[in-house]
Parts: sequence; C-alpha cells; structure tokens
Amino acid sequence: MLQRAATDAAALQSHRPGTLYVVATPIGNLADLTLRAVHVLSRVDAVACEDTRVGAQLLRHLGIKKPLIALHAHNEREAAAAVLQRLAIGESVACISDAGTPAISDPGAVLVALAAAAGQTVVPLPGPSSVMAALSAAGDTLSQGFSFVGFVPAKGAERSSALAALLADIRTQVLFEAPHRIGMLLAALAAAAPQRKVTLCRELSKQFETIVTMPAAALPAWQAADANRERGEFVLVLHALPAAVPAQNALPAATLHCLRVLLAELPLKQAVSLAVQITGAPRNTLYSQALQDKGSADAV
Repeated sequence: MLQRAATDAAALQSHRPGTLYVVATPIGNLADLTLRAVHVLSRVDAVACEDTRVGAQLLRHLGIKKPLIALHAHNEREAAAAVLQRLAIGESVACISDAGTPAISDPGAVLVALAAAAGQTVVPLPGPSSVMAALSAAGDTLSQGFSFVGFVPAKGAERSSALAALLADIRTQVLFEAPHRIGMLLAALAAAAPQRKVTLCRELSKQFETIVTMPAAALPAWQAADANRERGEFVLVLHALPAAVPAQNALPAATLHCLRVLLAELPLKQAVSLAVQITGAPRNTLYSQALQDKGSADAV
C-alpha cells in the first residue's frame, strides 16, 4: 500500500538511467520518510549505505529488497568506484546515510563529486534534516541566515579555537555534539558566553525529544538536573547576536573628512558653516563633532 501511494505521488517523476539519487532518510521517526524517497528506493538498482545494517533495516520496513553497497567514511573513495561502474552501465543507485541527508556531516560528498565529474546525473531528494528542524524550533528572531558548524574538534587547542571563532560570529550557528562531550560543551559555552541564547535539541523526532531555549549560563544546571539529559543526539542553535547599532547622530565618513579638512584651515564656526553648505549635514551634529575634535586636539 505504501509503495502504491508512493508511485501515485511520484507518477510524473522522470527517471533517467545512470542516475545517482542522494536520498534523505529519517533522523529518528520513520514516518518522516517522503513518498518520493520510498518510490526512488523501490526503483533503483542498488543502495549505497553508510551502514548496510541500518540501510537493510530501513528497506525491510518498506518491504524493499535491493543490493547494498557499504559506503562509509573509511572506504568512500573505493566504494564510490563501484557505484560509478554501475552508473556507467545505466544502473541507478540511491545513496543514503544512517539518518538525515548524505554529505552533510555524513559520507556522500566524495561520491557525489566523483559522479558529477564523470558526467553522471545527480538528483537530490530533500527530506528530514536535524539542522532545519532545530532552526525551525529555535525561534531565532534575529537570524539573518545561519552558519552550519557541525561537530567542533573533540579536544585541545583546536576545540578552544573553534569555539572562540563561532562565539565571535554574530550570525546564528548550528552545531552537533556527541553525548559523551555535551557536558563539556555546555560548560564551555556558559563560561565564554553566559548571556548567549541557545536552543538545545535532544533526540529530535524521537520518543524522548527535548527542545529547550535559555541563556548559555543556565544550560549546565539544566542538564545536571536529570541524568537522561546527557543521552542521545544533540543539535545546538546559538542564536544570532544583535548587530551593532551606529550612533544616532554619527556622521558619514565623507562628511567627517570634509569637516576635519575645514577645521584644519579655518575657525570652528566658519568651518562648520562651510561643511553644512558642502555636505548638507545637520548644523548641530557638525558643530558637536567639531567641538569634540577641537577638545581632543587641545588635549594633545
């Protein structure tokens, strides 16, 4: 029934031979798999999986049997060669990771790059994404785009440098963390940026899904209150910082330059009057700036 519904939904979808499909799979809830993904998985000649055991389980749920190709972080280039051979003879292959979208902090990027370089068609199938899910639940009202960080380095100077860099960025930042390091990360964020608003997502789309938003300073205590809060997969959204607001009466650089050139040659009142005529800037603002500049010069 599911495959029939998928076929009906994707009836107008064309399928070229020799196509690599990059298929997003559920991040925890099987019901999130799209009908188009079901349709494609049922049609391809083989499936390249980050872990064949996980891939086989997914296909069993769907009632689909396909040859599986192990394609993971340690063999991706070699496994990609086998996939390219299939594509070259007109077969179609789906690439899936254990959860979410391949090539996003998961294997798949090397395969996609090699397939594209070989002139094969690459078709992405959008679907479940922990990054998009976390952002949608964060309610980051200051966000103007975001930066995807993924996993920060595990330890040492690299980790400290990476954390300092992402906290210095005013944009929204999305990062992943493993359960055995989440406590250290929350402590580091609390120490370095206590007022930075953070949305912590644990086990997104799963039975024990947890989503909280609070200042970084409050996160260690929140986690320590329940041992279960150290378990699962974590996505953190560091909310954007307010952009620096220029002073209300700040003068444009060109206007400021004009005023200072005139002040160097003329009495203050005459310099201000000419600057008003030349730039059109408000007299009071120019006069205040001129007094400020004169005071600084007198103090030297």
